[in-house]
Amino acid sequence: MEPLSQEEEDMHRGYRYLFSSFFLTAALAVPTAMSAAARQQDNGRQEENHRDDKDRNRFYDRDHRDYHNWNDNEDRSYRVYLGERHSAYRPFAEVKHKEQKAYWKWRHRHPDHDNNGG
Repeated sequence: MEPLSQEEEDMHRGYRYLFSSFFLTAALAVPTAMSAAARQQDNGRQEENHRDDKDRNRFYDRDHRDYHNWNDNEDRSYRVYLGERHSAYRPFAEVKHKEQKAYWKWRHRHPDHDNNGG
């Protein structure tokens, strides 16, 4: 086997560097790609309206980052809120997002004291 010329040696060193860089990049990219794929499933936000285990409506309040179970107690509070504003009753799920957001803001300023977890 003939000894390599300086030019060939530099070329081999360059390929080793390129291969090492590629391998390192791939090793660092895999966890990032897996994390991004997991986040893509919920689009970076919680589902606003969905059913929970006990088949009750549940709403996510983005501003306060919490859930509210829509039960009789929450419906009473919503009716109080509408009464203060002299507004006709409309099912909460049918109300525009901006109005829902205003309700949750009001709701956090008017909490229940019955430990109902709302």
